[in-house]
Amino acid sequence: MVRICEGVYLGVQRRQYYMNLLLLAYQSFGVVYGDLSTSPLYVYKSTFSGKLRQYQDEETVFGVLSLIFWTFTLIPLLKYVTIVLSADDNGEGGPFALYSLLCRHAKLSLLPNQQAADEELSSYYRNGFAPRNGSAPWLRRFLEKHKKMRTVLLLIVLCGASMVIGDGVLTPAISVLSSMSGLQVRATGLEHRSVVLLSCIVLVGLFALQHRGTQKVAFVFAPIVIIWLFSIGGIGLYNILHWNPNIYQALSPYYIVKFFRKTGKDGWISLGGILLSMTGSEAMFADLGHFTSASVRVAFVTVIYPCLILQYMGHAAFLSKNTFHMPTGFYDTIPEPVFWPIFVVATLAAVVGSQAVISATFSIVKQCHALGCFPRVKVVHTSRWIYGQIYIPEINWILMVLCVAVTVSFRDTTLIGNAYGIACMTVMLVTTFLMALIVIFVWQRNIIFALVFLVFFGSIEAVYLSSSLMKVPQGGWVPLVLAFIFMSVMYIWHYGLRRKYQFDLQNKVSMRSILSLGPSLGIVRVPGIGLIYTELVTGVPSIFSHFVTNLPAFHEVLVFLCVKSVPVPYVSPDERYLVGRIGPKEYRMYRCIVRYGYKDVQRDDDNFENMLVMSIAKFIMMEAEDASSSASYDIANEGRMAVITTTDDAGTPLTMRDFNGLADSMTTRSSKSESLRSLQSSYEQESPNVSRRRRVRFEVPEDDDMGQQVKDELMALVEAKHAGVAYIMGHSYIKARRSSSFLKKFAIDVGYSFLRKNCRGPSVTLHIPHISLIEVGMIYYV
Repeated sequence: MVRICEGVYLGVQRRQYYMNLLLLAYQSFGVVYGDLSTSPLYVYKSTFSGKLRQYQDEETVFGVLSLIFWTFTLIPLLKYVTIVLSADDNGEGGPFALYSLLCRHAKLSLLPNQQAADEELSSYYRNGFAPRNGSAPWLRRFLEKHKKMRTVLLLIVLCGASMVIGDGVLTPAISVLSSMSGLQVRATGLEHRSVVLLSCIVLVGLFALQHRGTQKVAFVFAPIVIIWLFSIGGIGLYNILHWNPNIYQALSPYYIVKFFRKTGKDGWISLGGILLSMTGSEAMFADLGHFTSASVRVAFVTVIYPCLILQYMGHAAFLSKNTFHMPTGFYDTIPEPVFWPIFVVATLAAVVGSQAVISATFSIVKQCHALGCFPRVKVVHTSRWIYGQIYIPEINWILMVLCVAVTVSFRDTTLIGNAYGIACMTVMLVTTFLMALIVIFVWQRNIIFALVFLVFFGSIEAVYLSSSLMKVPQGGWVPLVLAFIFMSVMYIWHYGLRRKYQFDLQNKVSMRSILSLGPSLGIVRVPGIGLIYTELVTGVPSIFSHFVTNLPAFHEVLVFLCVKSVPVPYVSPDERYLVGRIGPKEYRMYRCIVRYGYKDVQRDDDNFENMLVMSIAKFIMMEAEDASSSASYDIANEGRMAVITTTDDAGTPLTMRDFNGLADSMTTRSSKSESLRSLQSSYEQESPNVSRRRRVRFEVPEDDDMGQQVKDELMALVEAKHAGVAYIMGHSYIKARRSSSFLKKFAIDVGYSFLRKNCRGPSVTLHIPHISLIEVGMIYYV
């Protein structure tokens, strides 16, 4: 009986797993495959647009089809579906996901804010792999020892990220323009500039709707892509049977050899058009976050691969018997009775492909910002249910302007395709290089496997990239210029942050000088909590001395708060807070590090202050229970911190109760005068965001087992919270030293200063209420 029940339970679990797998595979069509599935709109037109027009015969068509088939099989199917999808970072993909994996298994990060406590995160290391191990320890030591090599690695990653942003500009332009060009096939009197105008209108509408979010994109767009795929697959099968059933012979690689023997250099240059058949493959890995690798594989193998291969074969069969149509595009192969329905579906599919790439661009910018490689921008969480769906207004409008500019300037899918091919192949080459390091450091395979992977796929992609680079004068310069601009912005921002952090690290306030001031710190300690924001994870920042010098009084409880991004996609709420103590207990000084992953969205949590107080209270109790902490203060133990669980109420030393404004005035002790309280209440009435904040009252329970010293410290914390919380932040100006080189002065005084002045302020990014914000200026000479 027990075995029967276990069998039924396992059967239900297996059925539920397959249902979820099919559901995720269905959703992936609307998010992952929009770009890849619209490639047939422009592949053959771009391939035969150059000197390959001179070879208008059946043998050339067979060679082009053979190249497309083997390219599509080796790169999307073998490389991405079979190998790269297995290198996800806890379900996340993309260049920065690979880079974060490498930084966790080797000390490759340039920002020196790593802690040993970060390695204890549950998602820090992949299951089954030992920390910082590998098949080539000498290579890891070489990269960790030489800072220049780590800088080169970062620049390679930034290059890949910049090209992904370039995809966000070029994909909507080429997809929408290719789909709208079908109007000229039937409406012969329509001028090309009218098609360009209609394409720009569609693009502006697409970007204007981004603020509504993409939480329903999977369910709404998936049917469109599926209908499109089955439509082009059916059209391809029809063209095979109707025009040339022998087209299957072109699947033999022998025709590739014949193609290059015949076309020579012209055939090599035409590879820039053939590579467009696999553009969008990187989206399978970059957009992995909302799906599983199994669901993405199922969707590709069962629908994407067969439908696209049938379409490319059918198009080749049509061209082999209608060689005069070679310079034209996809729409000539559509039977006349179904032309307009296919045109409508193609336009919608182009919009879907554009939407997926725009969303991926938002994600990559968010990852760059989280890892300190992009200026502060506004990140809007657009979905209450789907975690990670974001919208970035500044990036959205920049993409729209650039996309419309490219469409109006080039007006030709062939020229845009030249630029598109360079961007996509660069991303693929960066992924191949990073994957070779993943094989060594993360998968811990022999270095020979990494070299085989790098040489095999890298050589194929290098050949395609070399062909695309020949077309730099014909539009290929666009992604290079965009990549240079975005790389410069990201590296200068990262360089400025790194120099600022190093300055803080080298100019920390010594604990001996703080201890010499005594518990009062040499000033008046007034009721309240002072949250001092700092980027340091250890020690007291130099700006603290400016606070003490410029403010005649300071709060009774001081908390040095560090909001830190760690190289993992998500940090569990139970592992988010690290709390420690600064100085002896009577100083009432604490350190709190709030850790976020690069995919976490820092929401405006009204409960943050309460969670912070509860975390400190739990730390006080944990410290009291530790016998070693009851000894006298020791500077050697200054860096000790504890992970505080915030979701578990068990063992909470404080009770928290909601109350209204009337109860506040009656029951809550406050050091504020009657006039100050009336000013605060009037401000809260005029500011709905402040009045909606959860207001609670903390109480210390009467527990006889609790020591008097612990009870006094908890009472001081509670009274300080009721008196009010002030957010204290340094308003820093960074200047290069006079002895610095010209490049450093330009990067710091011009580049970083311009970016800092024109991006969002740190108080806005951290959702700090303006009524409670105190800023003190300081100049950093780096």
